[in-house]
Amino acid sequence: MLPWLICGALTLAVLVLLVKFWLLRRSLDEIARQLGERLTQDTNSPIFLSTRDAHARRLAAELNIHLKELRRQRQRFQQGDTELKNAITNISHDLRTPLTAIQGYLDLLEREEQPENTRRYLDSIQNRMEAMTRLTEELFRYSLAADLPELKLEPVDLRRCLEESLVSFYAAMTQRGITPNISLPNTPVVRVLDSSAVSRIFGNIISNALKYSDGDFSAALDSRGTVAFFNSARGLDPVSAGKLFDRFYTVETGQGSTGLGLSIARLLTERLGGTIQAEYREERLYLTVSFPNPDHPL
Repeated sequence: MLPWLICGALTLAVLVLLVKFWLLRRSLDEIARQLGERLTQDTNSPIFLSTRDAHARRLAAELNIHLKELRRQRQRFQQGDTELKNAITNISHDLRTPLTAIQGYLDLLEREEQPENTRRYLDSIQNRMEAMTRLTEELFRYSLAADLPELKLEPVDLRRCLEESLVSFYAAMTQRGITPNISLPNTPVVRVLDSSAVSRIFGNIISNALKYSDGDFSAALDSRGTVAFFNSARGLDPVSAGKLFDRFYTVETGQGSTGLGLSIARLLTERLGGTIQAEYREERLYLTVSFPNPDHPL
């Protein structure tokens, strides 16, 4: 009789442990699921457990405390980020009026007879004015790009968009004596993107390439949605090439550069779900933008 009682007690104990293990596992699954939702969604709802297990509820309570602090920090960051973007937009907008007025006075002075020294000084002022104007415009554009509320997604032919971007820089290339080497597929490469954002990306990359080019420029698009831009750039090195996407980063060869063009290109590319990277090898700079087909990823 005693052995049967012992077996029964052990069986009951095992069943109780199995039930507690199952309840604990269910509680942990609930915590994991709700924690993932709270981290990805903007909600004030705490983690709620259906079980009454004291240890699981204590864990949920601790997580709720940290989630509350995380939400507070996130709201503080978002508020500060919004204020910074608004400040940049307002400052860049306010700078336009005096810069335009100064440019007007410089244009008037250019028409007057000036001594050689005065002419040299005016040329220096003009160069600085153009640099300030470019910086102001880039600050304004960056604030708009960083605060872009919604992209207008539609079918975009990357081949056509690249052709139009290259044509817009034809005069700049001709002025520098650059004959571009272009390789395009025979058929359209269509992706669901924002056409204006893609044009902005291509334009900023081409503009950057012309700054650092030693006299050549190439662009190649393949059927997978990858565009490669490359040119000789002996003034760069692997370290500086890796920093080209950093905001406000410039190198000595990029005279007049604001350091925002490629930063904006990266921001827009990531918003569109693409990738962008820079590589420097054998004294050549390679900038690659990829918009893979969701149905057939790279």
